[in-house]
Amino acid sequence: MKYNLRVKLIVSIVILAIMSCTFLAIVSFFQLKKQTETENEFVFKRIEDTIKDSLKSYEKAILLLDDNSAEKMKEYTEMLIEKYNENPNFDEWDFQGLNQALGMHIYIINTENVITHSSFEQDIGLDFTKCCKKLTTLLNERRATGEFYHDALDIEQQTGELKKYSYMATPDKKYMIELSYSLNENNIFKAFNFFNHIQELKGLYPFIYDIHILNIGGLTLGKSTNERRLTEKEKEAFDRTLSSKQPTEIDYYWNGTPATFRYMFYESEFDRDFAQNKVIEIIYDEKLWNANLHQIKKMFVIQLIIIFSFVLVLSFVIARPMYLAYHDRLTGLANRSAFDEFITAIKTKKGKKTAFFMIDLDHFKEVNDVLGHQSGDVLLKKVAQIIRTLIPKNGEAYRYGGDEFIVVLNSTTTEEAKELAQKIITEINQLVKQNTDIDNLGVSASIGISFYPDDGDNKYLLYKKADVALYTAKEKGKGQYSIFETEY
Repeated sequence: MKYNLRVKLIVSIVILAIMSCTFLAIVSFFQLKKQTETENEFVFKRIEDTIKDSLKSYEKAILLLDDNSAEKMKEYTEMLIEKYNENPNFDEWDFQGLNQALGMHIYIINTENVITHSSFEQDIGLDFTKCCKKLTTLLNERRATGEFYHDALDIEQQTGELKKYSYMATPDKKYMIELSYSLNENNIFKAFNFFNHIQELKGLYPFIYDIHILNIGGLTLGKSTNERRLTEKEKEAFDRTLSSKQPTEIDYYWNGTPATFRYMFYESEFDRDFAQNKVIEIIYDEKLWNANLHQIKKMFVIQLIIIFSFVLVLSFVIARPMYLAYHDRLTGLANRSAFDEFITAIKTKKGKKTAFFMIDLDHFKEVNDVLGHQSGDVLLKKVAQIIRTLIPKNGEAYRYGGDEFIVVLNSTTTEEAKELAQKIITEINQLVKQNTDIDNLGVSASIGISFYPDDGDNKYLLYKKADVALYTAKEKGKGQYSIFETEY
């Protein structure tokens, strides 16, 4: 009887353990799933923002630094119109000679929107009504006004070369005179080449097959029509994004491999008319993109199998999810949840003095705004590594959020805390000086310090007083530390 009762008790305990562990596994799975999905979307948003920021920087540079190009194009166009008034027979014009004299290609477009003459012979006979219907409508509108127009950034179809185009109708409206100016050799393009950023993103994220910038006609900047032309399915998704201004995704094939095509609308702040709207196309491997999510699902299945087979090893199975729940994915430091529990535990350590550091990066927002989120992430990783390396064994480092870090230093003295704070500031300053772009933004580290139990016996007081000390350090000029004092 006792044996049966004992067996029943053991079975009950095992069942309860299994149920409890299964419940915890399910909760953990959904938490990690949501966290991974959120982080995945954050990564994609960072990629999109990097591309858009790169385009925006280039267009802004063109607007601010390359005004002379548009002025020259207008001057040359007016000169060609005078030439047309004197001799409207384009067959007698020396287009190659004009190209050499002006440094720009010349195109003559008739009322049917066909290029009849050009210094760029490959484009003679190009019919815009067949290749570029949206441009045809715009050309007709521009022809009617007779005014001068120029676009900041477009593509030469035959070569994929980036060019700046201008348009102006002849006084009799029979022809449009178009000029093109190559941007590939332009110093501004070399300095703000967004194609370089695209290559960097492809190298940084293995799940990306390719990234393209598409103009309003669906042509790929930097690639000729022979290299890259949208298929019917891609064109439908492209048009949908262009008209709705909302992202569109389709499953298709890239070089024979299944892939996901994502289209995002881009509207220039600095360009107008035909070149104002573009579409960013990201082609990626969804399986590799969702590798973390698939891995979590696989772990969940394994957990269930192990739970029902070997309850005793459950703690090992959930070790990884527990680690992810208490560690920051970017820096590898303990996160805010781990910090909150640590502060609760520290209350039991009576008679010991503990230093509480709040570390904040001065002007970090400018790094994200000017250099991009990718540069910001790299800086945060390196700062975290400095903090991790400098703190002694009796310390623990946390990423509390954004560019804010916390260090808790047990069994220490005021002098030791000051020494550590200065080391952290010095090392971060040396890191910043190694990167001229970041150094120019004035990035540094400010630290506020409070002590347990001198300044409080709970996390709220310690946090508040360290924050006050941090504010004092920033008020003194940033790039230094300050210890909380009552008069603050």
